[in-house]
Amino acid sequence: MKIAITGNIASGKSQAEKIIAEIYNYPVFDADKIAHLILDEIDDFYGYDVFTNGKIDRKKLGQLVFNESNIKHKLEDMVHPKVKEKILELFEKHKDDKYIFVSVPLLYEAGFENLFDKVILITVNEDIQLQRLMARNNLSKEDAIQRIKSQIPQEEKIKKADFVITNNASIEILKKQIEKMCKSFM
Repeated sequence: MKIAITGNIASGKSQAEKIIAEIYNYPVFDADKIAHLILDEIDDFYGYDVFTNGKIDRKKLGQLVFNESNIKHKLEDMVHPKVKEKILELFEKHKDDKYIFVSVPLLYEAGFENLFDKVILITVNEDIQLQRLMARNNLSKEDAIQRIKSQIPQEEKIKKADFVITNNASIEILKKQIEKMCKSFM
């Protein structure tokens, strides 16, 4: 069974990944890490200065992408097909595994939902999300809001997901929700 873990920025997907990997010992892959490896292979970025020491500087790239939507679309058009290809390779490599989990933050934005049998959506209260994002990425409130708004709203994703886990509280509560959800399909 191929299971996607998704959720908007700063919702707690990474924490959910860790819990699933630790409790159930199933493979959990991260599409963001795949995308970062693909980005590292890019040596020219439309003439923009987004490189530091020959590698893409994610902070510079983030500023560019979230301020110029045409660049964001060009980048997605370049990276998403390669990420999809790598996910399909993972499925083939792990075809004998009973379950394979892939964290895909932009699952719906990239149109990858049909690659999976089940979708787990991690949601979070918008105030908590904003605070987490500002603290984690050292962003201003305006920059954090801009990044949050660049994704499909959680309310729309809730309608599409098979499982919804709200991550507004402690890790222990998140862990209990994940355990309950996993028991329902394992």
